[in-house]
Amino acid sequence: MLYVRPGNHPQYASSARLLPTVYSRYLAGAGARLRCPDAPAVPPSELLALARSQAEYILGRNPLRLSYMVGYGPRFPAQVHHRAASIVSHKANNRFIGCMQGFDHWYVRKRPNPNVLTGAIVGGPNCRDEFRDDRTNYVQTEACTYNTAPMVAVFARLHNLSATAAEEGCRPGTALGLSAKCK
Repeated sequence: MLYVRPGNHPQYASSARLLPTVYSRYLAGAGARLRCPDAPAVPPSELLALARSQAEYILGRNPLRLSYMVGYGPRFPAQVHHRAASIVSHKANNRFIGCMQGFDHWYVRKRPNPNVLTGAIVGGPNCRDEFRDDRTNYVQTEACTYNTAPMVAVFARLHNLSATAAEEGCRPGTALGLSAKCK
């Protein structure tokens, strides 16, 4: 995974995934390549391949085989650092749960959250691809909109490419169904 710096690095990496996704489309439309001094030109397909590999990493194609998108795949974070996800719902327990009761009883519990925060992308692994699924480990388990929001556009673009490829007789190229390889 692209790694920028410690402390909820997906906020940077998610945006870094979005840029090659958008720029590859622009380059393809212009019939151009990315040109950098003292380096070979990069075709749009390579930029898109970078974005795709990063999206697949988020969804579980990584050393831990863990999806960092909550609710996606067979393994994903179960102790997301999120108050509403980590405390029992009002439907299950309609008694008042104050701030201290929530902290004392629910925050330090070593069991999965009673509410799954489906679709949220957590802080993710450290620079050594290690991840500790513990809601007190907020750096790795906190779900933030600035992690998830840029990925919506990346996933939409990759889904659009997969759908277009399927219409043209291509088959999914990965178990995650995000890439397509033509016959």
